[in-house]
Amino acid sequence: MEGLFFNAHSGYVEGIVRGYRNTLLTSQNYNNLTQCETIDDVKLQLAPAYGDFLAALPPNPSTSALAGKMTDKLVAEFRYLLTQSTGSTAKFLEYMTYGYMIDNIALLITGTLHERDTRELLERCHPLGWFETLPVLCVATNIEELYNSVLVETPLAGYFKGSLSHTDLDELNIEIVRNTLYKNYLEDFHSFVTTHPDFKGTPTEEVMSEVLQFEADRRAINITLNSFGTELSKQERRKLYPEFGKLYPEGSLMLSRAEDLEGVTLAVSIAADYKAFFDAVGLTQGGSGMGGMGGASDGKSLEDLFYQKEMELSKITFTRQFTPSVVYAWMRLKEQVRLTSLSLSFKCIH
Repeated sequence: MEGLFFNAHSGYVEGIVRGYRNTLLTSQNYNNLTQCETIDDVKLQLAPAYGDFLAALPPNPSTSALAGKMTDKLVAEFRYLLTQSTGSTAKFLEYMTYGYMIDNIALLITGTLHERDTRELLERCHPLGWFETLPVLCVATNIEELYNSVLVETPLAGYFKGSLSHTDLDELNIEIVRNTLYKNYLEDFHSFVTTHPDFKGTPTEEVMSEVLQFEADRRAINITLNSFGTELSKQERRKLYPEFGKLYPEGSLMLSRAEDLEGVTLAVSIAADYKAFFDAVGLTQGGSGMGGMGGASDGKSLEDLFYQKEMELSKITFTRQFTPSVVYAWMRLKEQVRLTSLSLSFKCIH
């Protein structure tokens, strides 16, 4: 029977998510969105998927107000799923919140360094990345203080300890902090889904291994491309690469040694998908160089192609059964709806 996986509670959660999928936008919805001329038009197209969550918005609401309501629905649905989960399934869903926690931490640290209003910063934090001691980050001054008084009781404590020092907490190094935490998080999540007795040898391990490997490779490639022309050394850059993925270890080593775009192109050539992306945007030999990052024949950038691949993996996940990875896929697809809608809303304003 569809929607059942290895225990009754998990099967119930999967069934709920498959029901949620019916609220995702269709291709026709997306086509209609591209024709919108006002935010009210966008709101109208989103009504079938977001219903009452948008009803309270005033005519022609701000983009931020629309975003807030869309986030509210996502959070409400995810939290309901979490309350219906037990055991390894509940832990799997908790892992999905860690990325939001990392983003919240980076936001607060950056805002604090720029002396932004604490209340404004906390309001901008994603609800799924909230933890009890998060507000204290606004008064922390170094990594030791963050760890000892704030993070020691959170799931992220292990991602800090032994990886970051007090010298990393400044404006120049905030991206190093963020990428270090993400590296440790992805490695931990990958280990969880590939070694836990409930997941090892199951569709969950198969699906999530591919998804997380892709994310690890994408981050390694982007870190390398963004490091050119900065003070980040090759040794520091290599420390930020997750130690798994299709590029690991040979491709990762080549990325760490790359001095220019040609070196990156050579490193990714060991994975057919990534080589095809670079070919499409003209980033291979004979291509248009760094300017080609937005030079695909259909106007898509390298990041667009990575994002498209992520969405394809998410959609394929829904063809599998007996796995909580459908929750992960559903979340990624919902985020796509939100980002696309906000982008179109912004264009309507401008």
